[in-house]
Amino acid sequence: MGKFMVAGFLQIETIVDVDELPLPYKEFESIPDIINTGIGGAGFNEAMALKWLGDEVDFMSMVARDMSKAQIQEYLKKNDVNLSAEYVLPKLDAMPTAVVLYAKGKKQIFEDVKDIRTVEYDCDLFERQIQDKDMVLISNCNFCRPVLGLAKKYNKPIALNVRSMRAEKIANKADFLAAADILYISDDDIVCDAYDCINECKEKYDPEIIIMGIGERGVILYTRENNSLIEYKPVKTFDVVNTIGAGNAVFSAFLHYYVKTGDAKTAIKNALLFVSYKISFVGTSNGFMSEEQIEQWRKLIWKE
Repeated sequence: MGKFMVAGFLQIETIVDVDELPLPYKEFESIPDIINTGIGGAGFNEAMALKWLGDEVDFMSMVARDMSKAQIQEYLKKNDVNLSAEYVLPKLDAMPTAVVLYAKGKKQIFEDVKDIRTVEYDCDLFERQIQDKDMVLISNCNFCRPVLGLAKKYNKPIALNVRSMRAEKIANKADFLAAADILYISDDDIVCDAYDCINECKEKYDPEIIIMGIGERGVILYTRENNSLIEYKPVKTFDVVNTIGAGNAVFSAFLHYYVKTGDAKTAIKNALLFVSYKISFVGTSNGFMSEEQIEQWRKLIWKE
């Protein structure tokens, strides 16, 4: 069982299953079972996944002042996850919200993070909770920036989920990227070859590990220890229903097993199993496997 501090977004997410993108204009449609609304956000999804796998998790985030911790705890109870909302602080003027249109693997995201970019988290809480952790998992949110110095102070490895590596998007992320020991990158909007992007990252920031999600092709894993770049194909457990939140799931499961075993190759195989099950569900923060289920599927697929 690992000990993690996770700091990142928590938001209300609405996922709408549509036939195609771009969406043709229609004034009104009434279709059953195409809209799913719940709690999500990268930080929340990652904390949920780690907790599901049996880790100790302190989740640090912020919500609107009119959103009670009881609402979050009710959602967690409904999803059978014993994750505490103790460090989710009601400090925002309004609740961060996202709407995702999803069509057969393609997605269009509308996000409104409200005032979370300008509101600061309680640094004393960060410092108090980081000290006994095995790993710190953060998003490149402004309010997470103090964690960079604290992780260095207490010699804690940093795992960073980077949503985008486009030049115009990383201008204010340099300190996050330089501090990260483990990076997760999606190929969703990179303009260069995936391998070129990884090589540029390892040369510029020198992380221990880089994981790049490459959609239906699987993932690419870079490890500094032996300077290897290996592409892993996805595995199949059940039919794909919705891939929103897949990157959060892969990264969380990898970190869980990497902390547990110290073996990046074992960790990425287990992470691919974890996400293969997750994408058979709608909603970014549900559909998680247990360790026991992963072990069963691993024996079936890799005969290990």
